[in-house]
Parts: sequence; structure tokens; C-alpha cells
Amino acid sequence: MTKKKNIGLDFVVDKLTNSIENIVTGDSFPTEISVVTREDLKLTTKKNGWVFNWLIEFKQPEREVYKLTIVNNPNVIQGLLSVQVKSDHVYMHLIESAPFNKGKTKMYAGVPGNLVAFACKLSFQRGHEGNLAFISKSELIKHYEETLGALHFGGRLMIIETQAALKLIDRYFKNQ
Repeated sequence: MTKKKNIGLDFVVDKLTNSIENIVTGDSFPTEISVVTREDLKLTTKKNGWVFNWLIEFKQPEREVYKLTIVNNPNVIQGLLSVQVKSDHVYMHLIESAPFNKGKTKMYAGVPGNLVAFACKLSFQRGHEGNLAFISKSELIKHYEETLGALHFGGRLMIIETQAALKLIDRYFKNQ
């Protein structure tokens, strides 16, 4: 059995919004996060511009895969998140914005922050006080400290503790 190398997450938190925000107009759109279905994954292939193989994530029995969509538009996936609930925290395996939400021509800002805030909320719901962990690419450690309030725990391990988690949740899920 070959051991999978953990390369680290390299998502960029472009902007912390209260939902997601259209880059051109500045309009804000309410979002919802729901469990991904096998049918959803037909749209999230490398052929369609997605970087990760989300079907592999979906097939991992210990992981939960979620999609971010705009309210009343559930068929257009804005971003995806793969997490695993551990004994005392939630571990974030993968996070990805939709291809049209990346780079200079992206359509919406706020997707990564929204997904991380949801992972923190899930941690509270599962009794883990908002604690979230993930492996970062080395060059993004400072970025996550500054944008998410994450702590560099050593190596490339990043953690978001209760206070930082509450700030993210309050920003994205204030009314929930």
C-alpha cells in the first residue's frame, strides 16, 4: 500500500465577506452549504477545470464533502470542502473554489473564507469548540495567520482555535 503524501493546502482567502460577493458589481449573495452528492461530482471534474479529484474524497468513508452554493441556485457549485471529524477537532483535508472563482477573472470573492467558517461551525456542532486543523503550504502560513487568525502549530500544521473560529462564524453565519 502506498502512503499518500500530504502536500498541504494552498487556498487563498481573497476577502472575508458576509456571504460571497460579485467581483464586478460588489453585490452580496447569501449562500448555503450542503452535503455533496455523487450527481454533484459529475460537474467537478478535472475536465471542467477543478484541480482535485473530488470523487476520491467523496469515496473516503471517514470524510465529509460539502458544497457551497448561492441560495436558490443549488446547481452551481461555488466551492467544495472535505473534512474529517476527529476526536477533539475537525481536520480540513481539501478546500477548492470553483474554477470560475479563481484568479484575476474570478466571479465571486469570499468562497474560501465561507468554507473555512463552515468547517469551524461544524466543529462547534460536533462538540469540538470550533477547533480546526489543516496542513498549509509553507509560503501561505503567514497568510492564514493574518486572514483567518490561524496559529502556526509547528511544521506546516495550522490550527484555528475557539476565538478565531467564533469571529469567522460570526462573519458568515451571524443569523444562523
